Amino acid sequence: MGTIIVPRSLYIGEGITECQLIQWFVQPGARVEQFDKLCEVQSDKASVEITSPFDGVIKKLHYDPDDMAITGKPLVDIDIQSEITEEDEAKLAGGGGEEGAGSLVGDTKESVGEQEIRVEGAAGVDVAEPAVASTGSQPYPDRRRSSGKQDHSSLATPAVRHLTKEMKVAITDVRGTGKDGRVLKEDVHRHVAQSTQQQPTVHTPMQKAREVDRKVPLTPVQTQMFKIMTRSLNIPHFLYTCATDVSSLTALRKTLNISASSPDQRLTQLPFILKAVSLAFQHHPLLNSSLDSTDPAKPQLTYRSAHSFGVAIDTPSGLLVPVIRNVQDLSIGDIAAQLRQLSEKARDNKLAPSDFSGASFTISNIGNIGGGVVSPVISEPQVAILGIGRSKIVPAFNEQGDLVKVEELVFSWSADHRIVDGAECARCAERVKKLLEEPGKMMIEMR
Repeated sequence: MGTIIVPRSLYIGEGITECQLIQWFVQPGARVEQFDKLCEVQSDKASVEITSPFDGVIKKLHYDPDDMAITGKPLVDIDIQSEITEEDEAKLAGGGGEEGAGSLVGDTKESVGEQEIRVEGAAGVDVAEPAVASTGSQPYPDRRRSSGKQDHSSLATPAVRHLTKEMKVAITDVRGTGKDGRVLKEDVHRHVAQSTQQQPTVHTPMQKAREVDRKVPLTPVQTQMFKIMTRSLNIPHFLYTCATDVSSLTALRKTLNISASSPDQRLTQLPFILKAVSLAFQHHPLLNSSLDSTDPAKPQLTYRSAHSFGVAIDTPSGLLVPVIRNVQDLSIGDIAAQLRQLSEKARDNKLAPSDFSGASFTISNIGNIGGGVVSPVISEPQVAILGIGRSKIVPAFNEQGDLVKVEELVFSWSADHRIVDGAECARCAERVKKLLEEPGKMMIEMR
């Protein structure tokens, strides 16, 4: 029986048409087994490792690292072993492709048509593979991997690879200190500094090189942001801000954090804010709804029963917005634990596409960076978003008329004015404010 060359193409999720190839784990000539890692790709939201569905030998890589791989196009050619089972042969012959299936032969020169095979890829990713059979066979190398250079230094995020290009450094020359040898930004800067120190000093007067303009493509995260924000231009935004006294909340947090087993277990303001918003949405469900404007003549509104909140996280790769689901059913401790877990996965570039889907509302916290009042942009099909600035100590008068210090936090709400009127947004915002200013009442409302 002849060999079968299988072009491996990928499908990473609905709506994703391309992804950036981060690194290859194999080279042409390498022998692989089923579920061996082939490559790592970065979509506009997450990094995914693609595995092999067959035993065989790598024949051709269709992309280089940093190239944009197109969904449905061949990614890698695999020469699968001749000794296939009847079940495998039935899959190859019954795929229902565009050309129809032919017969597999060894010594004849009959060709096999193209067909689509659905297999399960890494991390639950469906992979569409057009299989093409060819005559002739080649002996397989004994090695599992090719003798080509394969180094942990090729592990790096797109942001780090972009930095190496800016500094004109080969990423394979950089010693990575991250997990599994991953190259970090600090490693690149350290490598450049050490290389500069090792170079002999030449006292030849030189004219300073003139900086020039340069063009670079958008990263996958920037590309997705470009698309989403462009669509958001069609939304008439209504902005409402309110200053909240979180002095009592801070005192409560300090009391609770005394018994924290480790610094990582300490409670921040954000879990309390998410819970307060969820409690307010029970009285103002309009702000937790989704708008379907596919047919502009008959737009439809869906009131979401689940409070699934997207939380913006700043990462080296850019702004990511993973989702915490069913906040209405979670305790403040549960919310804090999920926030820590998502933040760690985001920093390690381990978020999956499923971590980003299904948000009914978004909270963007820029307080750890700075700022006060912000103007957050709504992401369709959501109808509202909340921006949080940095808290600060300000003077204020208490009920007795005495001048006191309070910790103030400004909340900035944006709502889709086609759906949400100003009064409804203000009522919801004021309810959140009261819950956070009197956390004892918030505990009473919690189920």
